[in-house]
Order: sequence, then structure tokens, then C-alpha cells
Amino acid sequence: METPTMKPDTVLILDYGSQYTHLITRRIRSLNVFSLVISGTSSLKSITSYNPRVVILSGGPHSVHALDAPSFPEGFIEWAESNGVSVLGICYGLQLIVQKLGGVVVEGESKEYGKMEIEVKGKSEIFGSESGGEKQMVWMSHGDEAVKLPEGFEVVAQSAQGAVAALESRKKKIYGLQYHPEVTHSPKGMETLRHFLFDVCGVSADWKMEDLMEEEIKVINKTVASDEHVICALSGGVDSTVAATLVHKAIGDRLHCIFVDNGLLRYKEQERVMDTFERDLHLPVTCVDASERFLSELKGVVDPETKRKIIGREFINIFDQFAQELEKKHGKKPAFLVQGTLYPDVIESCPPPGTDRTHSHTIKSHHNVGGLPKDMKLKLIEPLKLLFKDEVRELGRILNVPVGFLKRHPFPGPGLAVRVLGDVTQGNALEVLRQVDEIFIQSIRDAGLYDSIWQAFAVFLPVRSVGVQGDKRTHSHVVALRAVTSQDGMTADWFNFEHKFLDDVSRKICNSVQGVNRVVLDITSKPPSTIEWE
Repeated sequence: METPTMKPDTVLILDYGSQYTHLITRRIRSLNVFSLVISGTSSLKSITSYNPRVVILSGGPHSVHALDAPSFPEGFIEWAESNGVSVLGICYGLQLIVQKLGGVVVEGESKEYGKMEIEVKGKSEIFGSESGGEKQMVWMSHGDEAVKLPEGFEVVAQSAQGAVAALESRKKKIYGLQYHPEVTHSPKGMETLRHFLFDVCGVSADWKMEDLMEEEIKVINKTVASDEHVICALSGGVDSTVAATLVHKAIGDRLHCIFVDNGLLRYKEQERVMDTFERDLHLPVTCVDASERFLSELKGVVDPETKRKIIGREFINIFDQFAQELEKKHGKKPAFLVQGTLYPDVIESCPPPGTDRTHSHTIKSHHNVGGLPKDMKLKLIEPLKLLFKDEVRELGRILNVPVGFLKRHPFPGPGLAVRVLGDVTQGNALEVLRQVDEIFIQSIRDAGLYDSIWQAFAVFLPVRSVGVQGDKRTHSHVVALRAVTSQDGMTADWFNFEHKFLDDVSRKICNSVQGVNRVVLDITSKPPSTIEWE
């Protein structure tokens, strides 16, 4: 898929591997300004092709002194200055600016990690002329520090330890923040970003979801010839459903949807989802029950990455078979496969094929990206790959997808395979998990909490526990409950249930699900954990 046409006020982010890079993008988009991330080592030709108004250099785990330290291309600073493009370096990005423009960066005697207080020095553009002397808490994460600035730059904020916290060159329109304004741990960070974009750079807040929808429809029509057919893999989740609805709007009945029951679905998921597709969404969907096929391939597999690879491979094999059947019916084999891959999927699965990302660490291989076989015959169409989950829901509302469906909690492509720790085919793990999950989710709905939680689910743990049920000793399974709040799934906090709710749910599970005698609650945020257990 091609990238949608950029707007004149695009903010381009060069990614140097920070775990927070995606948050910069998300925060900027929340201001109705379009933002996009590309590799920090992209060519100058690639950077200029986006015609950005602002370029932000992200943080990263590297030291500018390392031999293989990533950097922007030769001529980048000269191009930015001559074209009036503002540049902001964050953390590593600041140090890169200092070093490349003739300043000095050294390993700091005192590392600065976590919350730190900074003080704004005098008048500055990036903080506003009235901010001199102001103190604020920010989130630092760096070992190196700038000790000598390039010519024409001045320090506009310092940390409590005396380190450079912010710098700027008004003449060159180049700015730097040693801390991360994009994280919530920097309370005034959004205010600083807003001031920088609108007051300093003059960016306009004119990006709307309708714009992206129209651009994606143009790209789809340009990619898919008028006589070609397209397959869409529907999972029953929000992402694939919105993707299917968007592609259907673009090419109509040349879209053929397939829903695969891989044996790893939730309680009564197949019948519930198919009913929604047919009754509310009016999408043409073929249901394929391949549960025995998937479970046979997964027998004995414990490693979560291997599970993802197997599931991704089997999905593609089924899609290829479906394509052959469509070829017999329509006289031409479909060449494209639509998937509801989102921006977080791409980021967490990086470096995925074709994205040229080289400086981030793979967290997990999403089956839409990292789990696809290299010899796949179908070409991918991923119309949501630039969007976060909440943006997909907004797009769905524009496309008239029922609100109740859009509010569904995310469900992973590999399904319950990543919620059963260990062999999914061993014993009755899947059936136990389905029952526990159904009780948990229904209890959340009954308590009126469903819309307040971003995702909730149960996990089957590969351990047994001694218990007492019916005055008898039992040696049964342990299950975990997980519920988180989040905006986009990239970071998350655990949901704080009332004790009575947890007490009631635990009793219901232990009294209703045979083989379970202990329920535990996951209270870990992301990071350090992921949302799914795996």
C-alpha cells in the first residue's frame, strides 16, 4: 500500500528507537495535526518527499558516541534551514543536533532517569516568552548530556542537577528538549508541544479523520484494478471490521470476506460475530471452521512466538484456498488480502517487512505482520496501518459501523493461543478459559464497567493449586484476570476494581467452572509488561 498524500502541515518524526516515539505521534494527532513516523536513517530524498512543516528527532537507546549510532542524512540541516522547516530534537535527538552541529556531548557524571525538576531560563520560544523562572516536573531518561552548545544556540532550561534540559536557535529554527514531553509523567509536556507547533511553528490544526478516509479510498482504488477481486480476513474485532467496511466502500462487491474459526475463539464467538456481520454490517462473509486444523498444528507448542508463526501461516494457507475457490467462481484469482493491522501492531512487531525500521526492538510478532510467510501469494492491503485503536473507532463511526460493535474490547489475532500459557491442546484448557472469560466479561458488563475498560480478559496459567471445594481437597487450575485502561494500547494501567466486584467474580468462577479453584488478578502496567500474557 502506498502512503496517503501528506498535508502541507505534516509533522514528520524520525525514529531513533525510543519506546515513546509512538506517543509523540499520538499526542500530535490529538491536536488535529497529522503526524507520521519514518526511520531515523531515511534518506534525505525520502524525508523531503513528505514535505513536512516540522521534523522531530525522537529519543533512542543509543549514544551519539557509538560507532553505529543512527543519524539523520547529510544535508538534512541545510535543507531544513533553507525551506523554513522547524526541527525539534527530543532526548537522543537533542544530543544528535548538538554533536552534528559542532557542540560537545559527553557521558554524564550523574545519570538522569525518571521524574526530574527543570527550570526555564529567561525568555524562550519553545516555552513562551513569559515562562522565565518557571519550574516544572519532567520525565528524563538519558546518560549522556550536552556540555557545549553549537554556535548560535542557547540553553533555555536546566535540570536541578545543572544539566541542559532545553536549548534553541531561533535563527535556525532548531530546538531541543532533553526530556520527554510526550509522556504523561511530564505534566506540562502537551502544553509545550502545543505551543511549539502552533505558536512557534505556525502549524494549522486542520487534519480530520475524513481526510484520511478519502485518501485511503483513493489509494485502494489506485492499487486494485477495476477487474480485480480482494479477500478480507475478518476476525470479528473492530480493526478488521472497519478495514472491511472501508475497502467495501471503495470497491464494492469485489470484496470477499472470510471469517475463520481457528478453534481459539471466545465463548460462542462464531455465532455471535456472524450474526453481527449479517444483521448489522451487511457484509458478504464466508465462515470457515478450521478449528481441528489449527489445533492439530499447535499440539505440543509452548513458545508464544512459535504459536504466532504457526497461526499466521495457517491463516494464509486458508486464504490461498479461498482465493482458488473464488477464481473458479469469478474467472480471476484475487491478488490482494485486506487485514486490520494497526500502527501499534506495526511498531511492536518491528522491524516488519518493507518498513525500513532498524532501531527498535521487537516486542512481539503480530500475526498480521511478523507472522506472515515470506512466500505469501497475496499482496497486503492494510488501510488502517497508520492509525491507533481510538482513531479506528472514530473512522468506524464515520463509516456507520454500529457503536456497540466499535466499543468491543480488542481481541488478539492469535486468539486464546496467547491467553493459554503453554500447550493450548493440553487437557481442557481452552474450554476452561472460555467459561472463565465469559463470566468475567459478563460481570463487567453487568456492573456497567465495560466501556470504562480498554481491554479485559482471562488467562489460563500452566500451574495447579491445592484448594478445598465441597469439603474435599482439590488440585485444580489457576486462572488470572486482566483488565486495563488505555488510549491506544501502547501504554496501559491496570483497572482498579472494587473489592466486592472481585470477590463476586472469584466466587462465580470457582463455583461455576469445573477444574478451577484459584483466581488471581494481574496488576501490572504496560510497560513493563505487555497487555497480553503470552
